[in-house]
Amino acid sequence: MTTSFNPPNRILLGPGPGNVEPRVLQAMLKPILGYLDPVYLQCLDQIQKLLRSVFETENRVTFSVSGTGGAGMEACLANLIEPGEEVLVCVNGFFGQRAAEISERWGAKVIRVDSEWGRPVDMQRVRDSFRRSSARIVVMVHAETSTGMRQPIEQLKHLRDVRDAILVVDSVTSLGALPVGIDRNEIDASYSCSQKGIGAPPGLSPVTFSERALEKIRARKEHPRSWYFDVLLIDKYWSSERTYHHTSPALMNYALREALEIILEEGLENRWARHERNSKAFVAGVEAMGLEMLVAPEHRLWTLNAVRIPPGVDDARVRSRLLHEYNIEIGAGFGSLKGKIWRVGLMGCGSTENNVLLLLAAMRRILESEGFRCPA
Repeated sequence: MTTSFNPPNRILLGPGPGNVEPRVLQAMLKPILGYLDPVYLQCLDQIQKLLRSVFETENRVTFSVSGTGGAGMEACLANLIEPGEEVLVCVNGFFGQRAAEISERWGAKVIRVDSEWGRPVDMQRVRDSFRRSSARIVVMVHAETSTGMRQPIEQLKHLRDVRDAILVVDSVTSLGALPVGIDRNEIDASYSCSQKGIGAPPGLSPVTFSERALEKIRARKEHPRSWYFDVLLIDKYWSSERTYHHTSPALMNYALREALEIILEEGLENRWARHERNSKAFVAGVEAMGLEMLVAPEHRLWTLNAVRIPPGVDDARVRSRLLHEYNIEIGAGFGSLKGKIWRVGLMGCGSTENNVLLLLAAMRRILESEGFRCPA
């Protein structure tokens, strides 16, 4: 006789997924509807409207792609990149590196502008590389999940002083928790995820495309090689045409809709302020313990806080003790930062004063018992 699966109710303070509000989970208990049911299509229309508000855009083509944030990245790049064209990719962390790799797989001649992980990409170098190239597409990660660094995407639009540019921004760890300002920053395509700042379970990737981006996609010499991620085909389902493309995940979209409603009930500016306040409180507590942050204050994310692991402290042991003694999950570093940082997520409903105080107290007790002396 089989038994049901009963996972523990963890306090998720890693790089994602984060905890989900009961209202969002409750939404997933509602009846499944067919993907062309008129009531379900109303739900999709509501999601589009809500996403436009959270993305801060008027873009008509704004919807959720079925898949995680990586699916959104692939959808944006697969549609915009034509084989053989130059694409400039800013790389200062794992997910900038992934964008470069995916661009290459779709046939781009990638021009990388690299920076040390945890440091911003030098925009003058970006501008110089763009000027020397024939690239029209520029890809940048707004919130680098691997390092906790925020790149100033508001500077990207100045590249159009050199040449008309299609600006693609990864907003996976910023949307719903930090200002993204798609229209204000003149971004042409952006992708995010459902399980971080938005506060829904993983499984959907919100995307948005400007008319400039759509014009480039429509002018392609051949269709995108990915049928599943063909944005023009997906748009025919989300738009008034309602042409079948794939079986839309009803329960996931119910959850996304509810999470977006919660964001707008709180108010975007209030939500941003809450994330900023709790992140700064956490950083103050960490530094008071004698620990250091990876990223300089002016470039830190509010959603993902990268804490340097002090010499002599066992990374995995501390994380394991947090999980088993306090039921708290935090993230490890990876790539060049493996074993060098802890990644602490304070995002969505997990960004609270109680979580900050609980984690700081637990970290202090564990570190002191592991031989690290915290200041009095």
